[in-house]
Amino acid sequence: MDILVIGGVAAGTKTAAKLKRENRDYNVTIITKGKDISYAGCGLPYYVGGVIENKESLIVNTPKNFEKLTGVKVITDTEALKINRELKTVKAINTITNEENEFSYNKLVIATGADPIKPNLEGINLQGVHYVRTPEDAINLREIIENEDIKRAVVVGGGFIGLEIAENLLENNIKTTVVDACENIPPGFDKDVSRYLQDKLIDEGIMVLTNEKVVSIIGDEKVSKIKTDKRAIKADIVIMSVGIRPNSRIAYDCGISLENNKTISVNYKMQTDDEDIFAVGDCASVKNILTNNSAWSPMGSSANKEGRCVARTIAGKESKFKGVLGTSIVKILDISAARTGLTEEEAKVYGYNVESVIVPLDDKAHYYPGSGLLFIKLIADRKSEKILGAQVFGKGSVDKQIDTVATAIHFEGKLNDLQDLDLAYAPPFSTAISPLGHAANVLLNKIYEDVEIVRFEEFINNQDEYKIVDVNKVATLEDALFVDLSKINGKIEGLEYDDKILLVCQRGKRAYLTYNRMKHYGYTDISVLEGGLSLNKEMGEL
Repeated sequence: MDILVIGGVAAGTKTAAKLKRENRDYNVTIITKGKDISYAGCGLPYYVGGVIENKESLIVNTPKNFEKLTGVKVITDTEALKINRELKTVKAINTITNEENEFSYNKLVIATGADPIKPNLEGINLQGVHYVRTPEDAINLREIIENEDIKRAVVVGGGFIGLEIAENLLENNIKTTVVDACENIPPGFDKDVSRYLQDKLIDEGIMVLTNEKVVSIIGDEKVSKIKTDKRAIKADIVIMSVGIRPNSRIAYDCGISLENNKTISVNYKMQTDDEDIFAVGDCASVKNILTNNSAWSPMGSSANKEGRCVARTIAGKESKFKGVLGTSIVKILDISAARTGLTEEEAKVYGYNVESVIVPLDDKAHYYPGSGLLFIKLIADRKSEKILGAQVFGKGSVDKQIDTVATAIHFEGKLNDLQDLDLAYAPPFSTAISPLGHAANVLLNKIYEDVEIVRFEEFINNQDEYKIVDVNKVATLEDALFVDLSKINGKIEGLEYDDKILLVCQRGKRAYLTYNRMKHYGYTDISVLEGGLSLNKEMGEL
């Protein structure tokens, strides 16, 4: 059987290698327009910043080594131009010699990936405007940083790659500004989480400008500044990171169906509406496990699973790729942020009766050296208590928490399942009640109305109605009544039983204990500030 794979990064190479393991007699060929295959695209920002020292580390496999290792034939510098579905051929051109060739197939796998979006802006082609999509991009950018006097940089786009680039530029003592047209960055997080992450970037020295659109790039031959719809910003280099778009043109041109987001439409076998043509990786659609709707998952992790599915399907073995939850993670300076499932806003759109909570926690025993502050936002359906999503951010074991929630959602878990999970505990690794178990407890308390929790935004909109009560271990808030939890034994001087009271402490736990005691003594209208001062630093500035 002749199997042709168009594209040689994660999805293409995984498919091809697995095909040869399934049947050594398959004639498997990869054609790719680049000179590299199987490179570490997600590692490019860290090479730019010098965290990854050697450029050779970015190349997982060279074409020659890949051929020796797998038996797959690899043809580089060759761009596929047209698919003839009737004749089962692909016309391609050598990008160096312009020589045209034709490849025949019995089965075809489209793994053409995605291309960076290049906005139609004045000055977009000036020297000093860069993209970070290929190893060549990263190598070129790092050489410029090391050899030229680069003092100011602007990153256009606040997605994961953009923020990783900004972090690495800052580490090289380059004054860095991130500009994004959206209100909240990074994408995929709710507003309350994004606000914390943006504040973190600003605190560490990265200027963040949201709700701001770049309208032009200014310079003679080389960039000198960018202009937004609100201001001009000086820049020695500009990194464009406004997103990517699926490279699906070759499929569209031969009549294969696309989704609304321009990804190639496939079934659970990653098979297009042509039974002999498959699509995998950044160019293909997938299913969202929670909603069953078409989704896009341009991630190396998804690409590898999709490639394995296709190879087994072609080999005649039952295989399905169930889909994704949008699980992702990013390192932002000294903290990490991760998400999975639906955001709170998305869950509302899909008709769920949504309840959520953000809980600050220790990622391991507080007395153990190196313990860090972790925030968990847990999202569930109030009626069924089904887990819908989570966002975890802070220091420590962010990845462990988000992976556990993703697993729970995958198996249709509920909040009480998180309470009951038998997770590993020892002081260097976790707390006795796991962070996720604790977050589930708090959310269930909120659902069962055992505690009233108020978000900072809700408080700000109605702050004149509240009496703020400081219940930290020691007085912390100016102009607020301080109450010592251990001394509450009845009516509190300065507070009436029907006052509208907001209890504030560092993380919320002490406020909850105070809430419980004050309720016992007859106070009727009490709330706890969600996330405490750890999440809402602005509270201490009021």
